[in-house]
Amino acid sequence: MDLTLAIVLVAFAGVFLISFMRGAFGGGFAIVGIPLLSTVMDPVTAGGMLAPLFVAMDLYALRYWKASTWSKPDLVLLVPALVIGIGCGYLLFRLLDHRAIAIVMAAITLVFVSLWFLRGGEVTVQPRSTPKALAAGFTSGITTMVAHSGGPPLAMYLLPLGLSKEIYAGTTSLFFTVGNATKLVPWLMLVQPEAKVWALMAICLLAIPAGIWLGWRLHGALDQRQVYRACYGLLVVTALKLLWDGVSGYL
Repeated sequence: MDLTLAIVLVAFAGVFLISFMRGAFGGGFAIVGIPLLSTVMDPVTAGGMLAPLFVAMDLYALRYWKASTWSKPDLVLLVPALVIGIGCGYLLFRLLDHRAIAIVMAAITLVFVSLWFLRGGEVTVQPRSTPKALAAGFTSGITTMVAHSGGPPLAMYLLPLGLSKEIYAGTTSLFFTVGNATKLVPWLMLVQPEAKVWALMAICLLAIPAGIWLGWRLHGALDQRQVYRACYGLLVVTALKLLWDGVSGYL
């Protein structure tokens, strides 16, 4: 991969967009920035480039999403399941049919969002469920390892709890901080980025502070209802992207 100006600008914009989503909603919607990267590099190279950048985003985002914004009762269940899911995802990375996983995950997400809209699109409060939390964490671990798309399973567990917008974003942020740190080495082992990719990573690091700060400012400007509607809307975007990736892979 040659480091042309076009590649640098597109990659920088993609990392900025992902950082913006990280600051606004705590993480989980990285896939919305990946289409930009896929225009200048193959998905595996993009995944390898993003893995270290995700960790840098996470560390910087902790300035805003501090311990007071974490839902500890949920994280106690979600995080161990996430780590196990990442381990399984790594072992199955070359065996799993990524296209089928993308299609199934997209279908489940679209059904989840559709049911929410049919119920009136209101912020609800449902009781916690240990089995649901473990399933969400484990599934998110597999999908984040395989396709950097761990957001939908986590959102499908957290959003129905009706957490405050700060607690939702902070919990999501810490969840993916652990997840991205856990999958960093496996991704680098699978991809083994070349020197030019590392150079591109260094350039894209400069996009992270501004992206996260602007996203955090947007989060502060939105009320609870608007944040939840935005998250459900982003789930639709994520699902459609996954559906496209899966279906186009068979064509």
